[in-house]
Amino acid sequence: MKIHLLAFASAGDALGASEMELEMPEGSRVSDLRARLDREHPGMVPLWPRLAVAVDGRVVSVEEPLRDGAEVALLPPVSGGSGEPPWAELVDGLLDTGSAVAAVSGPGRGAVVVFLGTVRDRHAGRPVEKLTYTAYRPMALEGLRRIVADLEASAPGLRVAIVHRLGEVPVGEASVVIAVGSPHRAAAYEASRTALERLKAEIPIWKREHYADGKAAWREEETLASPSLASSTDPP
Repeated sequence: MKIHLLAFASAGDALGASEMELEMPEGSRVSDLRARLDREHPGMVPLWPRLAVAVDGRVVSVEEPLRDGAEVALLPPVSGGSGEPPWAELVDGLLDTGSAVAAVSGPGRGAVVVFLGTVRDRHAGRPVEKLTYTAYRPMALEGLRRIVADLEASAPGLRVAIVHRLGEVPVGEASVVIAVGSPHRAAAYEASRTALERLKAEIPIWKREHYADGKAAWREEETLASPSLASSTDPP
């Protein structure tokens, strides 16, 4: 399939062109396009933590599927305000903690706090083998971006990144990373805690526990008496 790529400002410099036509395999996602650009244009690699990617005029995550004829735009920060888009992603594989940390780090942020939510091997005395996370993706991603934007507006210089994993997650692997950078540690600690609590309460992500005896259960449906959006990730 063919996509039309637009690259603005520093992204265009790194690619050597402001627009181009690219052939991509059927079923490709934004992450596949990103990997190709990294291979063919190494100057793109350091730019991703501050780039937004839009497909057909809508800012999307790296898991967004591409279609034939899609217009993909690489958007660096603009001059007014911080210009940095909310860093929030839903991914189907291993979490890249380093990218989340890079997204919130900077010379003016003396404190960087990282929270990793990992899969425990037991719950309520029952041995757990793995978890499966499912989500209503458009609503979940928009909700994560809203949390990031709210927190960043709450304190000067604060930067937040939230990445949640979907699909099967084995015991010991991380299902969510929250990274917060701030000029001062108190604000970073507080934002990290608030981000997790809001994620659990507001975001439509559900968790199915698979036990060693072969049984499984949706944790939220076992524990909640009403159909709220109380969500996925219990801290370890």
